[in-house]
Amino acid sequence: MKAIQVGLLGIGTVGSGVFNVLKRNQHEITRRAGRGIEITMVADLDTARAQSVVGDSVKVVNNARAVIANPEIDIVIELIGGYGIARQLVMEAIEAGKHVVTANKALLAVHGTEIFAAAHRKGVMVAFEAAVAGGIPIIKALREGLTANSIQWIAGIINGTTNFILSEMRDKGLDFDAALKDAQRLGYAEADPTFDIEGVDAAHKATIMSAIAFGIPVQFDKAYVEGITRLGAQDIRYAEQLGYRIKLLGITKRTAAGIELRVHPSLVPTKRLIANVEGAMNAVVVQGDAVGTTLYYGKGAGSEPTASAVIADLVDITRLHTADAANRVPHLAFQPDAMSDARVLPMSEVVTSYYLRLRVADQAGVLAKVTGLLAGAGISVDAMLQREADEVGGEGSTQTDLIILTHDTREGTMNEVLAQMQALSTVLAPIVRIRKEELA
Repeated sequence: MKAIQVGLLGIGTVGSGVFNVLKRNQHEITRRAGRGIEITMVADLDTARAQSVVGDSVKVVNNARAVIANPEIDIVIELIGGYGIARQLVMEAIEAGKHVVTANKALLAVHGTEIFAAAHRKGVMVAFEAAVAGGIPIIKALREGLTANSIQWIAGIINGTTNFILSEMRDKGLDFDAALKDAQRLGYAEADPTFDIEGVDAAHKATIMSAIAFGIPVQFDKAYVEGITRLGAQDIRYAEQLGYRIKLLGITKRTAAGIELRVHPSLVPTKRLIANVEGAMNAVVVQGDAVGTTLYYGKGAGSEPTASAVIADLVDITRLHTADAANRVPHLAFQPDAMSDARVLPMSEVVTSYYLRLRVADQAGVLAKVTGLLAGAGISVDAMLQREADEVGGEGSTQTDLIILTHDTREGTMNEVLAQMQALSTVLAPIVRIRKEELA
């Protein structure tokens, strides 16, 4: 049987990995797919470098549209990234009747509804395992392996850069800026790390997982996004003393009121497996009604881990290439005419528990005022830690840190109480608030 012919748009780090792994494991992949899979055409602006990667047997061009226009190409892999030209090229490939494989989480999180609708209309597949958590097969697990379950919640460490920074802060006692510089020096963080450290990258991935888990459209614009830039080394240390570790989590949850979709730093009990995921590794916990709790762990980025996911998509498409489009696994796991209109909750309606750190004057009555405000709002205290003044500011200090863990309350209520606390003359600095997730 004739091999499936693939066109590759962009042959940078991931693209090179895809080409090399596909070539190295060609025999094994053919045995699995039932026919060969060959990259026969590559588009890249740096044609000389691209040709040096793929050799003389592959045609290299500097125009991506030449790949899409080639009638011999069955599948187009988009590895350009971003929202702009990548979106145009994916839509053009779909209109040309090509199947598409992409690792572009930003594109799918923002324009996925439009892209999947176009693919459904044209009867082609858009596969995107590599868009979330690199080499971890979480998309396939959600779309297929857990299809019998009503998914209750997902919580994931889905950005390796921020997890590396938080691990450095905990292990070495560094503040955020020093840990970020370490991450950049070692190649874990980009020169401009904004998308990572502000939580945007994780929110793109959480948006995709939420859509698959709950059968809702991708709605990145409704995600709550908060990064790690305001975390202090002392918060990492205090959390540890209380039996928690701080992780940047992407969380999506089904509730009676709607769907939660949020990314933010979270205190996680150290006894949870996900709390012990360190360095640049990724992990995703999924809670299903039938299966219970499942954990998916591995490398979330890198040339060959991401290539592993891209090639898995190529094999899936090759297997289903001749199948009736109506009998393929839907892009977002649920049939297009059975998607839910459940609303994504604004953060003010989310119910969770909290870690609060207050820098206060070391004088009588401060604790009573703070706990009185919490009690007045119906917020109960789970645990409390008060540091000696000389531990915080040195001998003779007149300031101290008050750390409070609360039970569950509505975010909007907590916002109101925090405003009242901040207005107290004895609260001497902006209050630090970190959400707490038991993941039980």
